[in-house]
Amino acid sequence: MSTVERTEVAYEVGRLGVRLNSTDGPRQVLREISFDVAAGEIVGIVGRSGVGKTTLLRVLGGLLAPSSGTVILGDQAVHGPPADVVVVFQDYDNALLPWRTVERNVALGLESTLPRRERRARVEWALRLVGLEGRGGEYPRRLSGGMAQRVQIARALAVRPTVLLMDEPFGALDALTKSALQDVLLNIHGETRTTIVFITHDLDEAIYLSDRVLVLAGAPGTITEALPTGLPRPRDQLATRELPGYLRVRHQLGEALRADHG
Repeated sequence: MSTVERTEVAYEVGRLGVRLNSTDGPRQVLREISFDVAAGEIVGIVGRSGVGKTTLLRVLGGLLAPSSGTVILGDQAVHGPPADVVVVFQDYDNALLPWRTVERNVALGLESTLPRRERRARVEWALRLVGLEGRGGEYPRRLSGGMAQRVQIARALAVRPTVLLMDEPFGALDALTKSALQDVLLNIHGETRTTIVFITHDLDEAIYLSDRVLVLAGAPGTITEALPTGLPRPRDQLATRELPGYLRVRHQLGEALRADHG
C-alpha cells in the first residue's frame, strides 16, 4: 500500500506570520508560512530548536492567534481551539491526573457529552488501539513513561478527533519505547485515518512516520522544504529504514537542516 492519496484538504495555511513579545520587544517568530495538509495525511515538521515549531503547532490547534495570514480547517477559519482537533503534548507526567485511574483519565473529555455505556465502549476502544487492554483500573504512578504516553494518546483518540496534533510526543522516551510507540501511532492511523501533524527533532522519526516532511528553518522561521517520503505501508523499523527512498529523503532533509545551522 502506498502513501495516502491527497484528495480532501484538512488544513490550508496561507502566508501565516506570528509576532510575539519578548524581553527585547516584539519578535517575528514565523513568516510567510504556507502549506496544505490532506485529510488522512501524516505530516512531520522538523527544524532546529527555537525555530518556531511549537508556535506553529499551537496556531494550528487554535491555542495561539496568528499575527497575519490564515489557517483554514476544512472550510472554517481557525479562531480558537476547534472541537475536532486534539493536541498531544510531550509532558505526559503533567497531562495525566494522578488521582484518576487510566480509564477515567481516558474518559475525561467524554464525561459531559456521552452516556456511561457509550463512554465505556469508547474508552475500551481507545485503550485497545494503544495496546493497554486490561490496564484501565491502574493509576498513572504505576505506569512507565511509555505507558503514560499511551494513555495520553488514548484520551485524545477517545473523542474521535479528525486531526491529531502532536508536540514532540516521543521525545522524552528511550529508543526502544520510542520505536514501539511509533508503530502504535502508525497502527492507529491505519485504523482511524485521522489526520496527524507532529513536530520532532528526530529526523528519522519524521521520515519513518510521515507521508510528507516539512522543514521549518530561518529566523524568523519559514518552510524551506516540503518533501513527500514516498514510503510504502505497512512500515517496518528495520526494512523501511534501509530502503533507497528512505535514505534519499534522509539525505535531502539532512542537507536542508545543515544549511539552516550554517
